[in-house]
Amino acid sequence: MHRDGKWARQITEWQREDGSWGDFHSLAVSGGSRITTEQALRRLEILGCTMEDECIRKAVGYMNDCLVGEKTIPDREEKVHDWSVFTSLLLATGIRRFTKDNDAANRVAGNWAEIVTAAFDGGSFDYDRYVTEYKSILCPNGGRIIGIENYYPVSLLCGCLDEKTELAFVEHILNFEKGIYYIYDRPVSVLPQEFRSRNASNYLGAVELLIRYKRAGRKLEFVADWLLDNRGENGKWDMGKTVSDKRYFPLSDDWRKDATREADCTERIEKILHGISGG
Repeated sequence: MHRDGKWARQITEWQREDGSWGDFHSLAVSGGSRITTEQALRRLEILGCTMEDECIRKAVGYMNDCLVGEKTIPDREEKVHDWSVFTSLLLATGIRRFTKDNDAANRVAGNWAEIVTAAFDGGSFDYDRYVTEYKSILCPNGGRIIGIENYYPVSLLCGCLDEKTELAFVEHILNFEKGIYYIYDRPVSVLPQEFRSRNASNYLGAVELLIRYKRAGRKLEFVADWLLDNRGENGKWDMGKTVSDKRYFPLSDDWRKDATREADCTERIEKILHGISGG
């Protein structure tokens, strides 16, 4: 119901003819961009947009063209990582959030799956093995090694790992002391102290990434218990006004009524509970 609301309409009005919104990466807004392509797509996905929507089809086409080298993203080249490796990861992740039928994105995902599978071959994460496979398969031209504990690999690898590797990978991400970079900066295995907070909303963002893995549900049952403990007497949830960040919330057009905010929070949490239960 939200894909036709005012928030989605506003973002699609800003979309450029080539399918982008200007700068691509979420940490780089310049050149008159109101929003980056990544920010726009993450918000549109939360609002329910899919490949059925023209704005998403145009954006996926744009990302594919950039991934195969027919176009380039306009961002200033960052020196921290090998730029080619980093941008291919960003683009493939963006595409696979909406479709698994893209050959170029699937090749990138396959390479990362091979690296991660080797790194967890012994049952737990072997960083040295990870670095060896990373360099062998991705052939970076210098730069810092991209860790697996950030939004892009966690999102990209969904559906790409065998059962043994997936279980070990999810366990590692759950307990990583710095959380999931770009999403949540604390261990996902530790519940937030305050439910009605933006921090808790960001925490749920990390959980939403992990429940995309088939075998993560059992490891996240403690999250379901926490959510049920924070349900109101009316059977609904309210995370408070501070969670309005124009990313996860709001979903509805207007939060002036508490009941509307409550409905949005309940909608999101019910989806998470459904995902944890394996529904």
